[in-house]
Amino acid sequence: MTSNNQQSVVIVGGGASGVLVASQLLRSPDPDLRVTLIERQGRFGQGLAYSAQHRNHRVNVPARGMSAFPDDAEHFWRWLQRKEPGQHPSSWTFVPRRLYGVYLEDVLREAADRIPGRLVVLSEEVLAVNETRKGVEVVLGNGASLAARTAVLAVGHETQPARGKGIAVHAGSDRDTPLDPSAHVMILGSGLSMVDAWVSLSDARHTGPITVVSRNGLVPRGHLDVAPLDIDAAVIPFGAGLASLTRWFRSLIRAAESQGQDWRSAVDGLRPYNQRLWQSWPEREKRQFLRHVRPWWNTHRHRLPPELQEGLLRSIASGQVKLVAAEFIDIERADDKVRAIIRPRSTSLRQVMDVARVYDCGGVTVDVRASANPVIQHVIRTGMARPDAMRIGLDVDEHCALIGADGAVSRRIHVVGPLTRGRFFEIEAIPDIRVQSAALAQTILHQEAGSGET
Repeated sequence: MTSNNQQSVVIVGGGASGVLVASQLLRSPDPDLRVTLIERQGRFGQGLAYSAQHRNHRVNVPARGMSAFPDDAEHFWRWLQRKEPGQHPSSWTFVPRRLYGVYLEDVLREAADRIPGRLVVLSEEVLAVNETRKGVEVVLGNGASLAARTAVLAVGHETQPARGKGIAVHAGSDRDTPLDPSAHVMILGSGLSMVDAWVSLSDARHTGPITVVSRNGLVPRGHLDVAPLDIDAAVIPFGAGLASLTRWFRSLIRAAESQGQDWRSAVDGLRPYNQRLWQSWPEREKRQFLRHVRPWWNTHRHRLPPELQEGLLRSIASGQVKLVAAEFIDIERADDKVRAIIRPRSTSLRQVMDVARVYDCGGVTVDVRASANPVIQHVIRTGMARPDAMRIGLDVDEHCALIGADGAVSRRIHVVGPLTRGRFFEIEAIPDIRVQSAALAQTILHQEAGSGET
């Protein structure tokens, strides 16, 4: 970096988190600001979530909640009305994820146009990020390196490698070749990724049986247009044990339902306090939540657009989709079939099923140490970063600054989005990430303004 007072930030990852941070930084009137956004896929604003190509792969938050900016709640809704005039009679609409990816691209473009020349986008892989005396060095896969004052890791979600000796496939991958419409298929996992696979099969007019296998046999619930409860923070048992909190929350739901309200109102009313609740628990309570409560919580908290849930329930009622609460044991080839071995819940017996294909919809990587991303591997291997106590992300402080293996807080490297879920937990949806991104941008801008470095 040349010896001047430019504020220069490199953002690693061009999905939703990276675009939101870049857009917030570019709101600054500083003409010397420079932002470099690097995305190895070359698609900015899409990432794992918003690159889905099927029109029925939909955002699971209504349009009214999907603005990129926490201080402009109607931003996405206004954009949507301009983009598809007359197609959405109300903001209670769930748009295709690919369309939301287009919105994020437009948000980035508009932010860059505010003062031309401040944003550079690169389609490259990042191998490493190192702190230097004056800032950071970002090493690229093409052998080049970039110098900047600050780096932000915004790499987002990673899909777990498909289980089963390379026999199972991910829906929508290159190995997801056309199937006989009447073929019997199995899906491992029953969360939102399973719904994506079911949508893809439905769009392909698949008529054969679909067996969904997961440990809990739960599927996501559907949205309902209801107002959240107004919950006073003073009545929430912060720091209480998980059992006490569960009893309190169930009583809150019963009270709401007795007054003609819906359980969704209670879940949504608690949302502003979810991060604070998570942070109030000791490590033992967090582990118990992840092990025992998270499947139930996810099905109620991360809900489906109503029409998708209704279609899924019809498929279950018709018998085409069968839910099986079981543990996946093994998989092998059997002539032109796939032989899957599962163990139904509460039994020691193994069940063998021959199917045409097994889709692995186990979701995103949950142990950050298993990351396949070279920059994540690098910062952990060198001790620049450490996994959080749950190992579900990287350890950061309250301002998203990276914490090293020695406990030192980095002044130059920050983390945003799902990689920070060990501290914030609820940090995977746009309404949460946009708040975090805005706060992080201000932290970086104020830090550089007050640094006095040249």
